[in-house]
Amino acid sequence: MNYWSSGNGTPANDTYDVVGNSDNVPADQTFGGCLEIVKNDLVQKLRFTGQTQLMPETYLLVKTRVKVMAGGLPAVRIAAWAGDKNGNHVAEVTQVGPSISIENYGEVYDVSAILGPGLRDGVDMVWGAKPTFGHFGIDITGPTGAVLRVDDITIEDVSHLFQRDALNIVDVRDYGAIGDGVTDNFDAFVAADQAANGRRLVVPAGDYAVTQALTLNSHIEFQGRMVMPESAPLIIAKSYNLPTYIDAFKDEALAFKKAFQALLNSSDHDSLDLGGRTITVTEPIDMQAAVANRNTYYDRRVIRNGQFYASGSLGWENTIIQAQATYSTSYPTRLSKVENIIDIEIGSLVTGQGVGREVYVKDKNEAAGTVTLSDALHDADGTQVFTFTRFKYLLDFGGFEVLSLFNLQNIEFQCNSKASGVMLARSGRLFHLIDCYVTKPKHRAITSSGTGCQGMLIDRCH
Repeated sequence: MNYWSSGNGTPANDTYDVVGNSDNVPADQTFGGCLEIVKNDLVQKLRFTGQTQLMPETYLLVKTRVKVMAGGLPAVRIAAWAGDKNGNHVAEVTQVGPSISIENYGEVYDVSAILGPGLRDGVDMVWGAKPTFGHFGIDITGPTGAVLRVDDITIEDVSHLFQRDALNIVDVRDYGAIGDGVTDNFDAFVAADQAANGRRLVVPAGDYAVTQALTLNSHIEFQGRMVMPESAPLIIAKSYNLPTYIDAFKDEALAFKKAFQALLNSSDHDSLDLGGRTITVTEPIDMQAAVANRNTYYDRRVIRNGQFYASGSLGWENTIIQAQATYSTSYPTRLSKVENIIDIEIGSLVTGQGVGREVYVKDKNEAAGTVTLSDALHDADGTQVFTFTRFKYLLDFGGFEVLSLFNLQNIEFQCNSKASGVMLARSGRLFHLIDCYVTKPKHRAITSSGTGCQGMLIDRCH
């Protein structure tokens, strides 16, 4: 009796040899040796004082048999106390199983529950990866006064019921991942990735939220969808290509942005392979906004092997702003006292009296009311109304202050007379296009609004 606690099973709780409302029955006609308990408390607890250790990816079936001999008819459920590696209670996990109502005296009732790390069909108590041990037993609920006999409580490893056919697969749910689109699964993904050790990581159906940057070093298969903030990179080290990101995010344009974000936030890869995929684009892709933590980049990077296809109409309408401004030859590449400056976009084509061809807004200072131009004006001294037209590009690098050594290789830009092709960064050197096609651009194939075209290379392109 000293092995069975009337509380949670921890040392702070009394055992049944102390509390006195129980007895050992050596020869029950059904159970043989068993424990008899008189229910005195609202919830009468029975827990084994020993710690049952929990292993990763392990699912346990806890079961017993009970019968009521006298008194009120109660309900019985498997119950437990979850502890972490420091011996602290993990209160947030489910620690009771389904309740079985006792309806007849002397009748034997089976009581059972399955617990494990993952939210799987048939798992009653999902514990995730935090608990490392448990104290297991039963709860007796309902009216007091019941006299109940309890058979042996057994714990059986039933992990085989939840294993995949291939033994080289690690399911993120077995490390606590929950695909409800809300729960932060960062710790679960990290734990599963570390445990994989060469095995393939599987993300089953569901929406898996991760709220911060995540690097996965295992080969991975996405059946479910990742839900992440725009600012949080997902770096898939061993399956780094666009098709994998499409599987992860279930959206071509978003997947491309997240893959590009990873390209500029990881040193493991110098190129993004689009895998021959066609990416349908309904609005300009702001390349710098996809990598909001960087507005300069100097290392060689490559995007290759795919097609961007302009679709829709509203997302491709030019932004046209007319604003009065003042020009002086004393500052040949500056407009001052610019009205509506907040609405003028960097990269806009500037037209007006004395403005030459291909003069663009290179930068602006809203506080000072000034616009920096890509080239000087001619015979434009004084104040006039200028027109600022921002074309829409399939790939828009205009948000980068500096972008150097960037390559686009073996890509077709299907502009479909809806979009322009590529806007370069405001400055940089050796932007390189190789074996690319810009088909039916609406206004421009390639635009440089500043000095992003220094040393630019164009090879075998159309």
